[in-house]
Amino acid sequence: MLIHPWDAARTDDEWRTWLSTRDFGQIAVNGVDGAPPVVVPTHFLYDGHDHVLLHLARPNPIWQALEANPAAVVSVYDDYAYIPTGWRSDSPETGVPTSYYASVQLICQAEIVDDKEGKADILRRQLAHHQPAGDHGEVAPDAGAYHKQLSAVRGLRLRVTGVRAKFKYDDHKPADLRDRVAAGLAARDLPGDSAALAQQHRRRTS
Repeated sequence: MLIHPWDAARTDDEWRTWLSTRDFGQIAVNGVDGAPPVVVPTHFLYDGHDHVLLHLARPNPIWQALEANPAAVVSVYDDYAYIPTGWRSDSPETGVPTSYYASVQLICQAEIVDDKEGKADILRRQLAHHQPAGDHGEVAPDAGAYHKQLSAVRGLRLRVTGVRAKFKYDDHKPADLRDRVAAGLAARDLPGDSAALAQQHRRRTS
């Protein structure tokens, strides 16, 4: 991911705060023997520091790829909008369009978790995050409604070794251009526009 200096996260707290409210993205790993990369959409649980937890079905093609190479990237993007030509120029014929978006990529080393208690622990943590009221069955290796299904999944414990964070909202452009884009986002109000506008405003005022 290309990150210009003006698009970079200003502090670690900025990208951590943004990521703390998101729990769905894609995990990407290298393909095996020249095959294309494996990219899997998935829920995940990030601890805010140096680990990501998730689980996937046992037949998933990601396992062979991770066994060959444990390097992985967890990628999340959001708050995106298309910015048309006329919003960034006095003339739609001369303006250059762009996309606004925020993105965080966690570079990780993967550890596959196959023991029953390890998998149960990952599932308990994910359920506690997604269903904090506790309205689910017991998750244990040898008891409860789910223990017979543990064999159908494998767990992943990902150690974060690096972070790429980008907030692309025309921070380097003149104020009048950013004002015009803000007005356009507010008036158009397509899905995603309000979130992109909020990020643009936050970056301008923080």
